[in-house]
Amino acid sequence: MKVLFEKKGPIAYVTINRPERLNACDFEAYGMLTDIWCEFRDDAALRVAILTGTGDRAFCAGSDIKDNYVARPGEDVPKSPFPVMYDLYKPIIAAINGHANGGGLEQALACDIRVAAHHAQFGLGEVRLGWLPGGGGTQRLPRLISFGRALEMLYTGGRIGAEEAWRLGLVDYVMPMSRIMTKCEEIAGEICKSAPLAVQRIKQAAMRGLDMPLAEGLKLERELYKWLQTTEDAREGARAFAEKRPPEWKGR
Repeated sequence: MKVLFEKKGPIAYVTINRPERLNACDFEAYGMLTDIWCEFRDDAALRVAILTGTGDRAFCAGSDIKDNYVARPGEDVPKSPFPVMYDLYKPIIAAINGHANGGGLEQALACDIRVAAHHAQFGLGEVRLGWLPGGGGTQRLPRLISFGRALEMLYTGGRIGAEEAWRLGLVDYVMPMSRIMTKCEEIAGEICKSAPLAVQRIKQAAMRGLDMPLAEGLKLERELYKWLQTTEDAREGARAFAEKRPPEWKGR
């Protein structure tokens, strides 16, 4: 299988499984990722996803250029995971276990929290192919790090290491390879202690608010707050707090 999908309780594990190609995605892998993210979105039992790649060399080296474009000139990705990932209001954590280049970095940018191994490398090299990043790179990278450094990476196709990525704010944690999945699971576990609908509405407010003037973002926040107050989980959270016990979330 070019992409592995495993469910452990409320956590989904998505693993790009093409280590012989540095986990580069061909059209079939992109299609599988698209279907997996739709299933994750629609499964109410799943609360958080962790995205990674097989092995210790690469998270995802991007698109498989030879298979996708040399062998199929002029064709575009028939099923792209990026629109589905961008519209997901469930959290996704990236366990970046090596190279994250091109479409691989764009997949990491579509995640909410990024945990990188010390040896990870990051870059958007499409410009050296005569392309531009078409999976959100030109839009998400300048929103995450300084505009000048983002443009430098986009203009040159240059790569940076994990420590520099952390200094720029591209990744949130850098640690030994042996620790990255444990850290991702720790974060996922903490998220799962929170009310699922509240987590999703927080992501919705934060992500949509990035594209809104402050006044509109605050209005959206208030609307989502009012909606949450009508849910069973909001009432359960208040009761559990008053009774000094852990809440029992229902997701409704």
